[in-house]
Amino acid sequence: MSRRMVLSVAAGAVVLVGAGAYALAYAGEQPPALTHSTARYTAPEGGRDGSLTFATSVTASSGVKNVKVLAWPQNSSFAKNKLTAKDMAAAEPAVCKPFKKHTATCTYRITTTVSDVESSPRGVWHVAVLATARNGTTTLDTQAADFLVK
Repeated sequence: MSRRMVLSVAAGAVVLVGAGAYALAYAGEQPPALTHSTARYTAPEGGRDGSLTFATSVTASSGVKNVKVLAWPQNSSFAKNKLTAKDMAAAEPAVCKPFKKHTATCTYRITTTVSDVESSPRGVWHVAVLATARNGTTTLDTQAADFLVK
């Protein structure tokens, strides 16, 4: 092989390795991704409490640190003044279990009583989710799932 050919191949290899390292570094900074988000609401009935169950899959290249969940009525102030990560600071945590290397399945469940429902607005409710990765990046989905309170 000629000297030029060897230098060209070596230069190409250096460029490919550098591009691969950049891609890995960039991938590590990606915010968490939410998929398969669902909400199931059951109203209290016949002396039994109801419940709200929310589930989602969260994928983060650095791992999932925590997930916070907040249910809010469509006709609340959050509809006008967009919900922010700061608003989610006091939200309740979901329970997350590892599913794959960088993915966790997270579930949030609360019990609802007749008095809870009587004091709550009727209509469409949204579930907001704030997912935080181990590297500190966050994703806020203000309408990850919806449910109806009748």
